[in-house]
Amino acid sequence: METPQTKTGIKVIIVGAGFGGLTAAIECYRQGHDVEIYESFPELKTLGDIISFGGNAGRIFYRWKNGQIAARLRELSIDLREYGFRIHKWDTGEVVFHQITPPQKEDAPFFNGHRGELHQVIFDYARDELKIPIHLGNYVTDYFEDENSAGIILKTGEKIVGDIVVGADGVRSKARELVLGYEDKPKSSGYAVWRAWFPNTDMLADPRTRQFCENGDTFNGWIGPEVHFLFSTIKGGKDCCWVLTHKDEHNIDESWSFPGKLEEVLEVLKNWDPMCSAIVEKTPSLVDWKLVYRDPLPTWTSKQGRTLLLGDAAHPFLPTSAQGATQAMEDGATLAVCLRRAGKGNVPAALRTHQEIRYERVKAVQKTGETTRDMWHKTDWSKVKDDPSSIGFPREDWIHDHDAEKHAETVFDEIFKKHSGIAGKESTSSSHLSIQNSANSVSVAS
Repeated sequence: METPQTKTGIKVIIVGAGFGGLTAAIECYRQGHDVEIYESFPELKTLGDIISFGGNAGRIFYRWKNGQIAARLRELSIDLREYGFRIHKWDTGEVVFHQITPPQKEDAPFFNGHRGELHQVIFDYARDELKIPIHLGNYVTDYFEDENSAGIILKTGEKIVGDIVVGADGVRSKARELVLGYEDKPKSSGYAVWRAWFPNTDMLADPRTRQFCENGDTFNGWIGPEVHFLFSTIKGGKDCCWVLTHKDEHNIDESWSFPGKLEEVLEVLKNWDPMCSAIVEKTPSLVDWKLVYRDPLPTWTSKQGRTLLLGDAAHPFLPTSAQGATQAMEDGATLAVCLRRAGKGNVPAALRTHQEIRYERVKAVQKTGETTRDMWHKTDWSKVKDDPSSIGFPREDWIHDHDAEKHAETVFDEIFKKHSGIAGKESTSSSHLSIQNSANSVSVAS
C-alpha cells in the first residue's frame, strides 16, 4: 500500500464512483485526507465502449503505485504505434490523411480502451489496495451543509457528515441544486452518438472487413457532412468498437441513453463508403447516446463553500474533445492539493481556490470539442486537398503537457490569499495563473 502524506484531518465525502470520483478519492488519500465514496449502483459492471485519456491524465495515473497502475491500463489499451489514425473521405473512402501516433511518454502516457475494463482497474486499486471505503448501492436523496460541515442523506434516511462533499455523480447530480440555488435541466446539444463494442468473429468472416482484425490494432475515421464515424479494433484486433456522431434534436427530459436501432444507422450511411455499412452490419447491439449540453455554470462551489461539483456534474464535455474523463481527473488532483495546502480550518477557501485554478482551463478545453466537431462536420475538402493535415485530430501541447498536481502546487498561494486573506501552508512561491503552452501561455482571468 502507498504511504499517504501526513493526515490533515479533513473528511471528504464523494458521491459517484466514476473516473472523476475515484480519482478525487485516490488523490485525497495521497494528500492525507480521510475519504469515502457513495455510489448508487449496487455492483460494478464492465459496461460501455471506448474511452480516451490524454497525457495529462496519464501523468496522474503514472504517479499511482510507481507506474504500476499505468502499466495495467496499457495492457488493456489500443496500440497504434504502427497503424496510426487513418482519416477517410465519407463518400469515396479514400484515405485523405494518415495521422501518425505520437510517441508515448513514460511518465505521461495516453490510453484508449474499454471504459468498463479501465474503470475496473482504478476501482480495484482504490478499494482493494488503498482500502478507500466505497459504499455501493447507496442512493443519495439530498445534500446539506452549514458553515462548518457538509453532508448527504441516503435513501435509507441515514445522514453522512464530513468537512466537504464532492458531487461527482454526473450531469444530473443532485448537488447541482444546492450549489446553484435553483434546479437546472440538461438540454440536447443537437447531436447524438450511436456506439457499439463487439467481438471480431463476423468481421474476420467477411473478406471486406477482415483487414481490420488480422493485423493488430487499428483506428479509422470517415468524415462527412454533419456526421463522423470512428471505428477501432483493439487487443490485437480481437474486439471492435465504433461511434457515429450525428445531428439529433430529441427531447432528453427523462433519459439520454437508449437502445439503438441498426436500421437508423444504416440509413445515415446509405450514401457513404460501403465499408462503413459493412462494419456496422456486424454489430449485435448498440446504444443511442444523446449528447447533453449545459450552459457554463456560474460556480461549481456552494454558498457555504462546503460542497463542490466535479467532472461532468460541473462541466460535461463533447466526445470530440477526448478530454471529458481526463478533465475530471485534473479536478480531483487539484482539489486534493488545495485541501492539503489550505488545511482543515480553511476548507471553503480551498474549494474557491480550486475553482479559480480550474475554471478557465476547463472552459478552454471544453471549447475544443465544439471546434473539432465543426471542423469535421463542415469540412472544406479543397483545403484538405491542399493541406491533408488540416483534417487531423488536434492534439495540443497546452492540454496534454499540463500537470494538474504541479500546477496547483505552483499557483496555490497567490490565489488562496484572495479567498482567505492569509498565505497558504507550505508556502514556497507565488505564480501567476496560466495555461501552459509549449511556445507561450494563455492568460487565465480570475
